[in-house]
Amino acid sequence: MPPTPPVRLHLTTPPLDDAARQGRFAPARPCPEHEGLAGPDMGAWAGRTLDEVAAEDPEAVRRWLTDPDFAPPGGGESVAALITRTGEHLAGLEPGRHHAVAVQAVVRAAVVSALELPAAAFWRLDVRPGTVTVLSGRAGRWNLLVGQDPA
Repeated sequence: MPPTPPVRLHLTTPPLDDAARQGRFAPARPCPEHEGLAGPDMGAWAGRTLDEVAAEDPEAVRRWLTDPDFAPPGGGESVAALITRTGEHLAGLEPGRHHAVAVQAVVRAAVVSALELPAAAFWRLDVRPGTVTVLSGRAGRWNLLVGQDPA
């Protein structure tokens, strides 16, 4: 049986915009051609700053940062659901080279899923704006390329 052709996924994070600089939760950002890599739905928190939400409901923010199954109110997506959705997308990629512009949370989720890390590792990954993260794999086994030059 011939080996399965490899999959290579380049995930580029967009540069910071004004809302991100202010610490605002963005509305779910679509990812053209890669629906499974759309940004997380932040529910009622979308458009608000972390400071605003924390002042109003510090317990909800604490749970969001510590419990991967906690979803922001108003139909938000939990970290665990984001990791699952992202992992399902990775599993369905056709062999070949793919490129997606994805928000930092999606890149974190992709790395957690691909490397089979615990969900708690999501918050321990620092994904910089305007960078490229590369995942490559074959038959469900993924590798992470660290230090890729964005050019």
